[in-house]
Amino acid sequence: MFREISYTVEDAIAVIMLNRPERMNALTKVLEAEVHAAMEQANHDNHVRAIILTGAGKAFCAGMDMDELEVLPPGDIREQEWMRPFDMNRRADYQTRYSYFPAIEKPVISAINGAAAGLGLIMALYSDFRIASQTAVFATAFAKRGLIAEHGIAWILPRVVGHANAIDLLLTSRKIDAQEARAIGLVHTITPPDKLLDEAKALARMLSEDVSPRSLRIMKKQLWEAPYQTLGDAVASANHEMYHSLLSDDFKEGVAHFKEKRKANFTGR
Repeated sequence: MFREISYTVEDAIAVIMLNRPERMNALTKVLEAEVHAAMEQANHDNHVRAIILTGAGKAFCAGMDMDELEVLPPGDIREQEWMRPFDMNRRADYQTRYSYFPAIEKPVISAINGAAAGLGLIMALYSDFRIASQTAVFATAFAKRGLIAEHGIAWILPRVVGHANAIDLLLTSRKIDAQEARAIGLVHTITPPDKLLDEAKALARMLSEDVSPRSLRIMKKQLWEAPYQTLGDAVASANHEMYHSLLSDDFKEGVAHFKEKRKANFTGR
C-alpha cells in the first residue's frame, strides 16, 4: 500500500515510519502524501488510540529532498492538490499542508531518532509529544537555503520554545543537539538511541490504556484551540465540554475503576 513509509498497528498503537533512510527520510511528494494518508487511516481506526511518527535509519527527516527542492516551481506553494483539507470538523488553521496534526483526534508522538531539519522539524513541532534520541539534532535550515519561515513555523516555534529562542533558531539556522533542545523545551524527553522506540511505545501504551480516549480527544482540541480564544471563551468552552463529560461512559468508568481499585476499561464514549 505504501512505498516510502511503513505503517503498522499493534496494541492500539499506530507506528508511521518514514522509510527513505538512504536519503535521510527527506520529503518527496510521495512521502508527504503517504504520511497524510497514514495519519488519516490511524485517526479513523477505532482500534488505534495513539500514533507514533519516526524515521528509519539515522535520521528523522532531513527536510525536503534536495533533488525535488531544486526544481520546485514557485507556484507549488499554492498547489491546492497538496492541501486537501483533513477529513475532520476542525479549525481551518489546522487544515493546511503541514499543520493538520492538531486536527487528528489522537495524540501524535514524534520519536526523533536523528536529524530533524526544515520540514522534518515542522512535523515534530505540530506533534503533541516529542521524544528525542541522544543523537538527534535540530535545525530550521531555511535561511541557509535562501528561504523563509514556511508552513507556520513562525507561529508554532515561538509557542514551543519562546520568542527569543525562535529568533535564534530561525535567523541563524544553526544546529542544536538533543540536550539544548531539551533545555529550551523543544523536546519533552531524551533517551538512548536503542531505547527511543521503546520509550515512545511506553508513552503511547500509557495513553492508550490508563486514560480516557474521550478525555484525550477533548483536551487535545482544547489545547490547540486555546491560542485563538480569550480566557472567557476557553472557560465557556470548558464548561460546555464538562457538562458532556459528566454524562459520558468514560466518566462513569473513571469513577468506577477508582472505587473498585481495578484497571480502567475506557471505551472513548
